[in-house]
Amino acid sequence: MQHLDDATRTELEAAAFRRLLRHLDEHKEVQNIDLMNLADFCRNCLSKWLVAAADERGTNLDYEAARDYVYGMPYAEWKARYQQESTPEQMAAFEARQAAKQEQKDG
Repeated sequence: MQHLDDATRTELEAAAFRRLLRHLDEHKEVQNIDLMNLADFCRNCLSKWLVAAADERGTNLDYEAARDYVYGMPYAEWKARYQQESTPEQMAAFEARQAAKQEQKDG
């Protein structure tokens, strides 16, 4: 992608991001805990990254507005409709991943 100009690269990156959001929207059965356990990010992380990107550019973007965008609806509605209770196995995997991250950080 190094041969692309900045504007074209940005357009492609934005299109890929929008496609990622559509993909997540089409797979609501994939829970945030699953994403966190497998990839160390979730829909809420994407929302936070949008807010951070806006802040870096001097633009105000409310976290809840970012979550509405990422989830395609208000978060409370998405949560009520699609979020399932985490299983003990999911929580154990999450806690083990967090502990391993902390151990790496502590070095």
